[in-house]
Amino acid sequence: MSRRQYGLIGKNISYSFSKKYFTEKFALGNLVDCTYDNFDIPTIEDFPAVIANNPDLKGLNVTIPYKETIIPYLAKLSKNAAQIGAVNVIRFTKKGRLKGYNTDYYGFMKSLEPLLQPHHKKALILGTGGAAKAVAFALDKLGILYTFVSRESKEGMIDYDRINATTFDNYHIIINCTPLGTSPNTKEFPPLPYAFFTDRHIAFDLIYNPEETQFLRKAKKKGAVTKNGYEMLVLQAEKAWKIWNK
Repeated sequence: MSRRQYGLIGKNISYSFSKKYFTEKFALGNLVDCTYDNFDIPTIEDFPAVIANNPDLKGLNVTIPYKETIIPYLAKLSKNAAQIGAVNVIRFTKKGRLKGYNTDYYGFMKSLEPLLQPHHKKALILGTGGAAKAVAFALDKLGILYTFVSRESKEGMIDYDRINATTFDNYHIIINCTPLGTSPNTKEFPPLPYAFFTDRHIAFDLIYNPEETQFLRKAKKKGAVTKNGYEMLVLQAEKAWKIWNK
């Protein structure tokens, strides 16, 4: 019986959601020929060796910090992945070529949508990496304007020092796309003036471990609607499974 191997490419990924999720999915579906492995690589230059040493690979997920740097190793990109400039899913075509997709934007969009009210017109995206790019793409699709927030002031972005009461009056969705607050560093949080959160705000954190980050806890204390990244991950994982099996 041929084996179908899937896996996750990333760095320091022992905590990974994907391995547990897909292993349970395969068990529930009685997919005895399917396995899911973590490929924890120190640099993206190690990626070709993963492919060479695992001939049964049929699909991969990609996580921090390789969602952008993996692109040169792929033969093709889906239209969305090309526009976003980040990849979190790789499919092996019939000819064994690697095609990159992005399902992060879909997972985020579907997870945010139920929370939206008519006054949710503008968002702050904390962070500028691959996940932030996918979030921006989703907000474009939802017709929500956004501004990136970065530690240093760069073109087209603001830095944290510029965020004040007026910012919170104008931006009612705040999305954490940084790793700040991820287990085990659960005491960390983005440097925001949390006093300005209100019940008109949504605080969305892409982190799912811990379930409630300091960012979410502080926003919730001021009445904000909060949501973590768990549902987004489930939605993007199911979308990945469809892509691998199409």
